[in-house]
Amino acid sequence: METAKRQGCAGQGRATGIRQGASPQERTDGQEVRFSAHAAARIEKRGVKLSPSDLTRLGRAVDRMQEKGVRDALIYINHAVALIVSVANRTVVTAVDEASAKENIFTNIDSAAIL
Repeated sequence: METAKRQGCAGQGRATGIRQGASPQERTDGQEVRFSAHAAARIEKRGVKLSPSDLTRLGRAVDRMQEKGVRDALIYINHAVALIVSVANRTVVTAVDEASAKENIFTNIDSAAIL
């Protein structure tokens, strides 16, 4: 199994609510947003569903954040999931569903986006 699939690349997906067998996101810079094994496991365990549209919006948000020099960000998608993203690595490092996010404090981020 190639590394990209083990890490749950957006668009290539695993059984994590990321659509199985989807083609990679087409990016002008050729880079995708990947999901760490930890993030993919959290998404799967909590039954979070990320649509192809969600993944496209995530990629665009990471693109914009990269342009602004963001390092680590909280990206909140559709009241479904909060993602902590290493923008420089284009990697979702952890995911928290709405129920788990309530009353949580997120540290070590320098930016946030609500999609």
